Amino acid sequence: MDQISLYSKCLVLLSVMGMIGTSSAAYAGSPWRRASATFYGDETARETMGGACGYGNLWNSGYGAATSALSTVLFNDGYACGQCFQIRCVSSPNCYYGSPATVVTATNICPPNWGQNSNNGGWCNPPRAHFDLTKPAFMKIANWKAGIIPVSYRRVACRRSGGIKFKFEGNGYWLLVYVMNVGGAGDIKNMAVKGSRTNWINMSHNWGASYQAFSSLYGQSLSFRLTSYTTRQTIYAWNAAPASWSAGKTYNSYANFR
Repeated sequence: MDQISLYSKCLVLLSVMGMIGTSSAAYAGSPWRRASATFYGDETARETMGGACGYGNLWNSGYGAATSALSTVLFNDGYACGQCFQIRCVSSPNCYYGSPATVVTATNICPPNWGQNSNNGGWCNPPRAHFDLTKPAFMKIANWKAGIIPVSYRRVACRRSGGIKFKFEGNGYWLLVYVMNVGGAGDIKNMAVKGSRTNWINMSHNWGASYQAFSSLYGQSLSFRLTSYTTRQTIYAWNAAPASWSAGKTYNSYANFR
């Protein structure tokens, strides 16, 4: 094979990788740490829908009942939204035999309760690391009658089906995007949008898993550049939304982290 042919094939391969937008290295997770866990809501997880991350109906967003609210320390001003945690009950008679583990996605914040002692009701007060799980998630690792249990936890790679999803809100001069179904480390640090008639426009972090751009982008197909908070990897979701996009709709891309 001559050098020109090899060079051409390399260019094609790089082009395809850019179109697909998949990151090159898989997220390896983090070491085990100690925390505590409670639950909120009932077995239907109905009370846990929505949440500070802005994912809305968690069944429709693909997260289901395997979710958790995080204490302030873990929530990290919303940058932890979408992160995945493996959790197991430890050192309690209420743990199920063998200390089975379950994996949950961060979708909400467990706010501090300054009226309660941190070791007696104020479980989410800083600097505590605490998980307020859905009841179905809690029941996978311990007897729900325990109320609160000690746990070990670690970050793990989020296994998502398909590409990143973008839910649009806003108006003709303000685009608000909720970023969902993020694989790999599950989180987003920086984001930019490019219209078919614009250069890249940096988006600011609004709250939770939402990012905003103050620009008129109607009538343009939109692409996104996303950087992971944890790994700092950057991927591109090219033409994620058509020129006919509108607020209130969710658009699927082919790009995702691993």
